[in-house]
Amino acid sequence: MYETALRETYKFVPVVLIYDTDCARRAFSQNVTASMKVTSSGPQTLQMAQGEPVTLDCTYTSSQADTGELDIEWSVVSPDTTKKDQMIISYTGGRRYNHGDPDLMKGVDFTATDPSQGDASLSIASLTASHDGTYQCKVKKTPGVDSRKISLIVMVRPSVPKCWVDGVEAVGEPASLRCRSDQGSAPLQYSWRRESGGSIPPDAIQNSLTGELLISNHSVSQSGVYSCEVSNAVGKESCRLNLQAVKPPNRAGVITGTVVGCLLLIMIILIIIWLLIFRCNWNRHEKEFSNDIREDVPAPESRPTSRISSFRSGVAYSQVGQTQNEHPPSTNTSYSTAKYDSRFGYAV
Repeated sequence: MYETALRETYKFVPVVLIYDTDCARRAFSQNVTASMKVTSSGPQTLQMAQGEPVTLDCTYTSSQADTGELDIEWSVVSPDTTKKDQMIISYTGGRRYNHGDPDLMKGVDFTATDPSQGDASLSIASLTASHDGTYQCKVKKTPGVDSRKISLIVMVRPSVPKCWVDGVEAVGEPASLRCRSDQGSAPLQYSWRRESGGSIPPDAIQNSLTGELLISNHSVSQSGVYSCEVSNAVGKESCRLNLQAVKPPNRAGVITGTVVGCLLLIMIILIIIWLLIFRCNWNRHEKEFSNDIREDVPAPESRPTSRISSFRSGVAYSQVGQTQNEHPPSTNTSYSTAKYDSRFGYAV
């Protein structure tokens, strides 16, 4: 009877089973991801120079639980989260496939001959500006999957800088040493150092951004060979110059020479003006003298008009008039030759 009552009591005891779904999900996820794992531990941000080769590491391990087909994907992550990532190369079914732009894919390939042996690293033979971006390596073998992202920054090496001195290398004057590189990815850092003659003067001001080294009071002890180095994250270049110390000329002598030169110039100008005035007066005097000579010369004596010449003139005028009006036949008229007297003219 007691056993019957006990069975009746336990008959109505409820059994409650509590199932934690979050804990189960985490356990399942850990079991899945633990099977496939990317083991590369290199830097996830690479700064490389343009034209250099680079290898993006992506090694992985799998377990016996991963029974599916191996699938490897390399893609460029889009900075816009609303757009799809651009797949560039993949390996599946024992074959590799190129998916990217042909120009971008030149020299891009898996590092290993057989990526299925645990090395899915990607190699780029020669970097260009178009290779800049964030790359993702994704390795999947059902049910395991893992991925790794690498940021690749392609930079330009600084070009060989140009060094020069801005201004005069005179003692007692400020001397500005300049250094500039025309090419190179920012930020560029400039650094001056002295190769001979000691260290850089402590009072010199150096600007690492503009490449200027300013010596406020130049002296002979500060002359020598200086070098400038420009650098960024991927390279560096340098140039050299020889800073001289030129003693300034004597200021008193310069002032004296300037004054003497000005006086000589004024004297030359005065001499030229005097010569011009003298020349003008001389020409005017010559004109007045020639006029005086013409006025002093006596007029020539008048000659008596000879009758023969008057007669000839009359005849000539008469003949011309007759020739124009009547056109008579020409007649030869002979005249006796008259003797000419130098004092009284021709005899009538």
